[in-house]
Amino acid sequence: MFERVRNIIRSFHIPTTAELEREYLNGAANRVDLEFRQRQIDRGMFRRFDA
Repeated sequence: MFERVRNIIRSFHIPTTAELEREYLNGAANRVDLEFRQRQIDRGMFRRFDA
């Protein structure tokens, strides 16, 4: 019973900004792409939807 409730609650999880950034960085194809993505995050370009 409680396991079912936990699964329902987890299905409504909204990812945090840190989780989204980590997922974005993990999608890099190579080192150059990773460094480019890191610069985008550092400049705030990845978080434009927060404004």
